[in-house]
Parts: sequence; structure tokens; C-alpha cells
Amino acid sequence: MTRILFRWQLVLGALLAMTLSLVAPTAANAEPADLTSAIRAVEPATVRIDTTIEYQGAIGSGTGFVIDPNGAVVTNYHVVAGADTITATVAGRSFTADLVGYDRTRDIAVLQLRGAGGLPTAAIGDSSALREGEPVVALGNARGSGGPLTNEAGTITGFGRSISAKDELTGSFEQMTGLIEFAAPVRAGDSGGPVVDSSGRVVGVTTAATVNFRMGPGGAGFAIPINDALATAGQIRAGVRSDSIHIGRPTLLGVGVSTGDQDPSVNGVIVREVIPGGPAQAAGLQNGDVLISLDGAPVDSATTLTNVLDRHYPGDVVDLVWIDRAGQQINGKATLTS
Repeated sequence: MTRILFRWQLVLGALLAMTLSLVAPTAANAEPADLTSAIRAVEPATVRIDTTIEYQGAIGSGTGFVIDPNGAVVTNYHVVAGADTITATVAGRSFTADLVGYDRTRDIAVLQLRGAGGLPTAAIGDSSALREGEPVVALGNARGSGGPLTNEAGTITGFGRSISAKDELTGSFEQMTGLIEFAAPVRAGDSGGPVVDSSGRVVGVTTAATVNFRMGPGGAGFAIPINDALATAGQIRAGVRSDSIHIGRPTLLGVGVSTGDQDPSVNGVIVREVIPGGPAQAAGLQNGDVLISLDGAPVDSATTLTNVLDRHYPGDVVDLVWIDRAGQQINGKATLTS
């Protein structure tokens, strides 16, 4: 795996703020009375998601929502990125979930719940019809799957927002555009959950948040418009591969990488960790080497590496070029795995 997206950092204009997974839990605001029926309408279709990453001994949590009674679920990709196991709980039932596919750049993933049938589905609204000042509420799993769902209420404050999300583990960035901004204290575990309008229809997918620690709980939430999210989810469910849409689980090279610290005249990424038994180790890569190309594509950042890998699938044999710690250029091949 090249990165795990449970820790993101936002750069929004001059603002540097911590994202969902770094936000300390706080008491949820009570929802306005006029949103109570909206919350009740979507709660049965809201999915609590729990993940484990065996290699790192890590666990994560997030949220999703059911779009098909047979168990198709929409969530953020960063909620399930790198997960070895995904468990989903909805309508009082627990399921093992499989990753159908994802779009890393749009932060959308589709899960399929094994053996599901007859599940409640979320009513879908029209994000293009939203207006500033309109009340919305974000449903989420910030309290963890053992607690009640969170209901983070607020109002829409803007459209077309852009953020740059940084993965703290590898230094890779993803630029997200066209987001809805809303004033609500969304937090860790709310990622991937539905943003609901006053009529009880899903109009967005929570993807990130900022919190001003000096002023206490608050800040802004950012959501992917539901029209965009469902268009991406539809392509994934149809099995349509593209430069950004990957069908199935991520493809594994088996390195942890970072940029910087190396000779500025050398373009590439430093190999910080080689996973034992992975394709990179079999090809001969070692910690401290500088990977400069994969399958003929220059690798100038962790972001480039993940994007190139997303265009490949298990079983693909790719050419690798790297510079070892002695300064020698090495050519090798790796057979990618899931």
C-alpha cells in the first residue's frame, strides 16, 4: 500500500486546519426542531463503518448510506482506504463489506454488503437546487458504532469550494473542488455520511472539516454534492474503469514513500519502508532507495505514485527504475497484487 487516508490536513486559502480524524470529540449540537423529521427519515439508511488495517494494527470508523436495498453503500474513499476488513452496520444488522471500487480524486467509494437484502434506502435530493442559508444536518458515526448517530446541524454557507487534502503518512496531496461548505461541527467518524436537507433527502456526502481550536467546537464542514457523488458511484457500480476510477481493491506495490530530503537534482520518491513479502521487495527495492519511475511514468511525488497504481490491477507486471543507496540506477520488474 502506498498510503492510508485516515489522517488528512486541509489547506484552505491561508487557513491551515486539522481534518476530521484529528478533531477531538465534542458534544454534538442539538438539531433544530424543523430537522427532526429529516433526521428520522435518513437514520435507518445510515451506515456505521468500521475498518481494520492489519499491517499497521490500526482501526478506523466512518459513515455511509444505503442507495440500493440489496446493500450498495456510498461512502468516502478515505474512510476505507487501505482497510483489510470492512464491517458495516445498518438497520440493526451487521455485514462484512466488499469494496466495489473508488475514485480517489473525488473521494467516493462504493461498498457492497454481503448477503444484504431488503435494506432501507436513503431518499436522494438535488444538490443543484440548494441555496445559501438553507438548513442541513450531517449524520455520522463520530461516537463510534457503540453509540448513537451524531446529528450535526447547520446552514449552507457556500458552493464551489476547493480544498487540498494532505496525507500525513506519505505527503501525497489530493485537490478537491466543487464542494458545498456548511456551518456545522462535523468531526471524526462523520466522513462519508449523508448531509440531509429539511425534507429528509440526501444532498451531499461529508468529506472534510475544519475546527478552530481557539474558539472551541465549530468550524466548517465540506460535502461532495450528491449529484456528483452519485454520478461517480454509478460509474463504479457499472464497472467503468478510467484514469480516476478503480474497480475493486487498491493495487499493491508494497512501499511507504515520501518526498523531500533527497538530492534536489534527483526526481523521485524516497522509499521509507518496504513491506515484507510484497512486490517491491521481490523486485529488489530496499529502504532508502529512490524510486524514479513506474511503468515508464516518472514518479515525482507520492501523489503521482498512487495515481499511477490506480490505473493498474493485480497481476500487472510493471517496470521499475530506482537509484539505490550507492547511487546506482537499477531496473527491475514487479508483479502487482491486491
